[in-house]
Amino acid sequence: MKQKEILLFGASGQIGRNLIRKLAENNYKITAVTRNIHRTGYILKTQANPGYLELVELKNFEISKIEKLVKRSSICINLVGILYEKKKDEFKMIHSDFPTLLSKKASEFKLEKFIHLSALGIEEAKDSRYAKSKLEGENKIKQNFGKSIILKPSIVYSVDDKFTTSFMSLLSMLPIMPLYYNGRTKFTPIHVSDMVNIIFNIIESKENNLILECIGPEVITFKEIIIKLLKSIDKKRILLPLPLPFAKLTAKFLQLLPRPLLTEDQLKLLKYDNCKSGKYKNNYDLGYISKKKFEDEINKYSYNWKKGGQFANNSTIDNPK
Repeated sequence: MKQKEILLFGASGQIGRNLIRKLAENNYKITAVTRNIHRTGYILKTQANPGYLELVELKNFEISKIEKLVKRSSICINLVGILYEKKKDEFKMIHSDFPTLLSKKASEFKLEKFIHLSALGIEEAKDSRYAKSKLEGENKIKQNFGKSIILKPSIVYSVDDKFTTSFMSLLSMLPIMPLYYNGRTKFTPIHVSDMVNIIFNIIESKENNLILECIGPEVITFKEIIIKLLKSIDKKRILLPLPLPFAKLTAKFLQLLPRPLLTEDQLKLLKYDNCKSGKYKNNYDLGYISKKKFEDEINKYSYNWKKGGQFANNSTIDNPK
């Protein structure tokens, strides 16, 4: 039987890099697409042995190039996504237009599967442009290709993420940490290795025409996440619930930064819990168990933000108030 050839978009992110390693270890051939091969190529090339990984640069929606790549693949995986817009309608272009194009080509060339990464907890967020674009992308994919699998993860975290590492950096510098919506928003964070295992199992399985919510083993509030991060980096900070008018005002300023710490659209998303909805199957229903717990995993890399770095001791502090 011919080994499946995997076409991977969004290869340079934390999920993409870990997935390349997993696939190469299991003798899959991967074509990894990146927007800037000179900036990310040296990292991606270290993820697989020679012969298992081909790098392709794609800066725009070059339809003829995309067609050639899809045509010679067995499975197409789209991990491309953004958390904030740098220009008008960028959410729509990345989260809706691009996956729509890929799903059409997957149908045209009769691929075995099209696996698309969306997001958990977006159905209720009617006031968020991010959520609207993600949902629009999901609906277009389902219309275009019946063998599509849409994965909806909660927060995916690791030493390479932009969530725990950003908050550890902020908590190292700021004396006060604002809590939006009193820190009550619930999350089910999933470690990148568990997320990659889900994707790998989906590739190996006969599953298709599926929407799957991907969750970790715990439900944790935003406040609890911050407390666990503080404990892990041995810091004490004042946790201050921020009234919504002030939160909106801070978001207006923070979104002006080159890498926004918080945008008005992200603030809207924080109103809604990021947990399993019950509307779709989740990874536990299929026997894909997420084993890694949030506090255990962040402790493995939090030394980067401790005094003394890797030579810091393992003493802990009392939970901050």
